[in-house]
Amino acid sequence: MKNAVIPEKSRQKLHEVIYEADTPAGKFFDLALLVVIIISIVAVMLESVASIRLVYGKELAIAEWVITILFTIEYISRIIAVKKPLSYILSFYGIIDLLSTLPKYVDILIPGLSLSFLLSIRALRLLRVFRILKLVHFVGASNQLLIALKKSRAKIAVFLFAVIILCIILGTIMYMIEGPESGFTNIPVSIYWTIVTLTTVGFGDITPITPLGQFVSVIIMIMGYGIIAVPTGLVTAQFMQERNDVNNTQRCPNCNADHHKDNASYCYNCGYHLQKSRNDQ
Repeated sequence: MKNAVIPEKSRQKLHEVIYEADTPAGKFFDLALLVVIIISIVAVMLESVASIRLVYGKELAIAEWVITILFTIEYISRIIAVKKPLSYILSFYGIIDLLSTLPKYVDILIPGLSLSFLLSIRALRLLRVFRILKLVHFVGASNQLLIALKKSRAKIAVFLFAVIILCIILGTIMYMIEGPESGFTNIPVSIYWTIVTLTTVGFGDITPITPLGQFVSVIIMIMGYGIIAVPTGLVTAQFMQERNDVNNTQRCPNCNADHHKDNASYCYNCGYHLQKSRNDQ
């Protein structure tokens, strides 16, 4: 599915404004979008307060319509700005953008829906705060963090598997030590208690009463501090190894891929000339 709604040069200019944050127009668009997102979030929060909704219901409804129209225009513009609209429509941001525009239209098409249901849908706009990470001041750090998390996922998965095995062993031991008399009625319950204790949450719904059980509890609590620190250390070590070579906010006008390296001339995904729109100007 290719886009042929507007002339190529106009589409490239629109793409530069909407999808790139390293140009004056792109920065202004992102900041303006951020302001609208914040206003929409505040409006959703205020509308959930019955006393405020009773007094300012009309004003909030007007604000909701204005925000919905702005989000609709933005959503359509993002579709027009890429050659392959489905690459945006089916992306994470594309789905969130669509859900951000639906509540008011749903209210019109299906009248009688409960206010709580509509508020729940509008609350999905909170996810649009993730667009803050696309601002030029944050994109480099956010990309490095994502890369560090991806490269650490195997180590973290192995670590979590080891923790699960440890919780099963410790839970079984606590079941054998304490027994049903202390609330450890079965092994799954004992494993639940072990996880709660190991993560330093400590609900207090189950408490060991025998001296040996309390001693094991102390060991588990101390282990918890070390275990919590391990994933952070893994990601931090990987994060420090990453070079700041992916801090470009440019998206490919053809396939909508991002995370390009600085000064990249061609898209790593489809080979499209990234600098075409600027060189033609």
